[in-house]
Amino acid sequence: MAAGGDGGGREAACGHDSYRSPLASRYASPEMCFVFSDRYKFRTWRQLWLWLAEAEQTLGLPITHEQIQEMKSNLDNIDFKMAAEEEKQLRHDVMAHVHTFAHCCPKAAGIIHLGATSCYVGDNTDLIILRNAFDLLLPKLARVISRLADFAKERADLPTLGFTHFQPAQLTTVGKRCCLWIQDLCMDLQNLKRVRDDLRFRGVKGTTGTQASFLQLFEGDDQKVEQLDKMVTEKAGFKRAFIITGQTYTRKIDIEVLSVLAGLGASVHKICTDIRLLASLKELEEPFEKQQIGSSAMPYKRNPMRSERCCSLARHLMTLVMDPLQTASVQWFERTLDDSANRRMCLAEAFLTADTILNTLQNISEGLVVYPRVIERRIRQELPFMATENIIMAMVKAGGNRQDCHEKIRVLSHQAAAVVKQEGGDNDLIERIQADAYFSPIHSQLDHLLDPSSFTGRASQQVQRFLEEEVHPLLRPYESVMKVKAELCL
Repeated sequence: MAAGGDGGGREAACGHDSYRSPLASRYASPEMCFVFSDRYKFRTWRQLWLWLAEAEQTLGLPITHEQIQEMKSNLDNIDFKMAAEEEKQLRHDVMAHVHTFAHCCPKAAGIIHLGATSCYVGDNTDLIILRNAFDLLLPKLARVISRLADFAKERADLPTLGFTHFQPAQLTTVGKRCCLWIQDLCMDLQNLKRVRDDLRFRGVKGTTGTQASFLQLFEGDDQKVEQLDKMVTEKAGFKRAFIITGQTYTRKIDIEVLSVLAGLGASVHKICTDIRLLASLKELEEPFEKQQIGSSAMPYKRNPMRSERCCSLARHLMTLVMDPLQTASVQWFERTLDDSANRRMCLAEAFLTADTILNTLQNISEGLVVYPRVIERRIRQELPFMATENIIMAMVKAGGNRQDCHEKIRVLSHQAAAVVKQEGGDNDLIERIQADAYFSPIHSQLDHLLDPSSFTGRASQQVQRFLEEEVHPLLRPYESVMKVKAELCL
């Protein structure tokens, strides 16, 4: 993405004899790959040179309509081979493309890049790319939230064993647990939208951000320089530009961008880890296709490969924020060029990784499979222990002594636990209570006292309120794209 003559340009190797990023060749969507492609970048450079020339002409510089039209006619006429050869000679990517553009625009050659520095095209293009990449991610994230919201609503009342420390805890519902995932993703959606909307254009600032070259072009007319900056900013579709820059826009922006993407990675990693654990418990599974192979050696396996992929890529995404943090910290004075090669990789990789994760998570969320019988069996194994307090209270209401009842329950619970842990048997606490004459006053109430739905509190009501008050309003701006299905890459 970065520009400014770091000498790193090279024609991309094709075929199977050279390394290609798996993000582009295997995982990310074509639309996200295109936003970070050479064609899109260099075409945007040319568009920025055209916008600059148009604004300079409007403000009185001697630029002809013929020159403007020539530039317009050649925006897509990019000779990549010539540009690569020029860069080999010049060791400067921007000047290589100035020469390449000028070659097909001989009449406009003298006014291309007039008054600008490399970062005029490099940084402004990066900001356009970042904005457009966010515009691709936001509806994808909204679709994931929407699919999970449908799942949560459908399973809002289904009791399931809760876990804290991955140890059995009080019951919750499958839908309520899903809302924990949704809530994190809603925060990510808001954060991505905020950073996207806060992006500002670098604008027309010159070599060290002082606009000195443009002030000279307009013979000291401050107002025209201000107008030039504003006109190009508006042409690029930004509401505002930075007032203060060095040669580049502040690299703090890259920190903000990659921070919210890293936050998304953390959310997805947690969600997919939960799904992997639930798959191991056989309570819930991601989609598994008829021809899919779980293991080359074990035909019976149904590995959660989609969730594993998300976790794997999310770890990569979370680490990328370290690049802009360190880059921003070492930008000496008005800029150094040690940001360039780093930014070429980390910005593109972050968005391609996030894109892959969201495509995959949407695919998962569109096909989650729940196994209620397995969930019910696990509840039966643990619920008797959880129900002991309810049993004690029922005995007290029936005239029993709390301390006596507590001791009876304690002894029977330890006996039942020994059967589970030492013999590998089922939890038979309720059978022991039913067989003990002491508890005869409440034998008829045991089924009611062990109804799982009475142990889930307000979980279903919380799901309904959360979806209605927080999730659905957040998704309304994306309703037009909600029906799009996820295209899962390799």
